[in-house]
Amino acid sequence: MRHVATFRVLTPAALAVLTALATLATPEATVAADNTHRIAVRPGERLQVDLETGADIRITGWSEDAVEVEAEFSGRDADIISFEVRRIDDGVAILSEFKERRRNSNSGGRVEIRVPDRFDLELTSMGGTIHIEGVEGEIKGETMGGELTLRRLGGTIDLTTMGGNIELSDSDVDGKVQTYGGNVHVRDVSGTVDGETMGGEVIYDNVRPPAGGRASEIKISTMGGDIRAPHAPYGADLETMGGNIEIESAGHHVRAETMGGNIDVGAIDGWVKATTMGGDVRVTMVGDPRTGRRDVRLISMGGDIRLTVPDGLSMAVDITLAYTKNSLQDYSIRSDFPLSINETPHWDYSGGSPRKSIFGTGTVKGGDHRIKIETINGDVELLRGE
Repeated sequence: MRHVATFRVLTPAALAVLTALATLATPEATVAADNTHRIAVRPGERLQVDLETGADIRITGWSEDAVEVEAEFSGRDADIISFEVRRIDDGVAILSEFKERRRNSNSGGRVEIRVPDRFDLELTSMGGTIHIEGVEGEIKGETMGGELTLRRLGGTIDLTTMGGNIELSDSDVDGKVQTYGGNVHVRDVSGTVDGETMGGEVIYDNVRPPAGGRASEIKISTMGGDIRAPHAPYGADLETMGGNIEIESAGHHVRAETMGGNIDVGAIDGWVKATTMGGDVRVTMVGDPRTGRRDVRLISMGGDIRLTVPDGLSMAVDITLAYTKNSLQDYSIRSDFPLSINETPHWDYSGGSPRKSIFGTGTVKGGDHRIKIETINGDVELLRGE
């Protein structure tokens, strides 16, 4: 079927009537305020932004020794916004505020800023997205609600949004990004960056230690979402209150804790401590079993646990598998290494639900490293890897 667009030409009188009706329907018409400013600066100075009215902020680094600002505010209360750009001792300040207080003040806007590509940033906004690209310096700030998009940055960062996603990419930075209601995605970054969220996923993709700098662990926490960190060559500290934890490979150590999800460590060349209150745990240890600390502690309050260790690892094994009276009661310990397996003959009523326990203990090649595994209502596997 071919669609035909129909256009109707209004007479001047009809147009006047429609305009009057629209005015009656929207008694508070939209008003726009435009501001353009340019101030000479020196690289390495500071931009201070404080937007009491809120607005979307876009900051781009460029090669000129100047700060250039273009701003537009719109909405019901745009006519009472005061906007100021001024030179300060160490840079430029950008300020916005309401000249008078109205009930339920409402405005929207955008502020586009160009700064020297080496410049410090200090940002505060009552609401709006923040986009920063191509700037090196000390970058810190917060918005009360909006996404953070951060690209090609250098230096240090400390940025927070009260409600939005964060994406940091293609950067060489150290510091922290935090959101109270969104996801965090850090990719193609060199440096040490902590990602935190109160209600979303945290994903690390191709995050590397700084060239020539001090290597440190990856640290990620979320109050309610999954954590995915493909590579952590200098260790990882991962915590979520309600999601899965997945790390493809790590060196030195992994600490992982979730209140309700699975933990999967694809390859760890070091020691592990992993705890879940309701999920499975899968860990594979790799590397030379004769070097480094290789203790393992795995705990699940309701799931299967599988640990694979290198052939030749010296270890003292201590496994406790408890199962409750109302469960399937067919759980087992399977081991590629010789263990002494014992089961309690009677139900234990002291810990709430009646339960019995199966214990697996043994010493392999001298017992230098402690392997401790605990689970309830789940199977345990201790396997020999390469």
